[in-house]
Amino acid sequence: MPTAEKRAVLDEITATLQSSGALYVTKYQGMSVAQANKLRGAFRKGNVTYKVYKNKLMKLAMQEVGGYDELLPLLTDQNAFAFVEDELSAPAKVLKDFIKENNSKPEFKAAFIDGDFYGPDKLEALAAMKSKDEIIGDILGLLMAPITNVVGAVNAQGSNLVGAIKTIAEKGEN
Repeated sequence: MPTAEKRAVLDEITATLQSSGALYVTKYQGMSVAQANKLRGAFRKGNVTYKVYKNKLMKLAMQEVGGYDELLPLLTDQNAFAFVEDELSAPAKVLKDFIKENNSKPEFKAAFIDGDFYGPDKLEALAAMKSKDEIIGDILGLLMAPITNVVGAVNAQGSNLVGAIKTIAEKGEN
């Protein structure tokens, strides 16, 4: 049974897991304090929570919440965890850029997004995912296109009709 202090941390992790749409796991071993702080700041700009927890407490929280079985074997070494509620690809975008700039540090181990597991080879694909706002914008654009086309066609037909009536009227006057 964990101590009261560990139980409080376990409760915090459990609540965070339950409210997060995505969890990213990174191995931060070999990073300097300055690099870790810079990464934490980059995550903060994207509304991503980035924390270091003991693997044992993380495993307990994952088992308590359930559904994280594929991540459990990866909880070895020095791990840090990125949690995000809405923009599920935001951590991947930050990680991709940061890893490129910092000699492959931290190492992306996996992500768990809306119940699906993504291994270390999926970072590029996750970073390329559109945000919810971008997807909604695309859908609205697709929905608005037919309306715009109809309005344009009606206006064009109307102007053609008006032009034809003017031409007939002018011929009738002559």
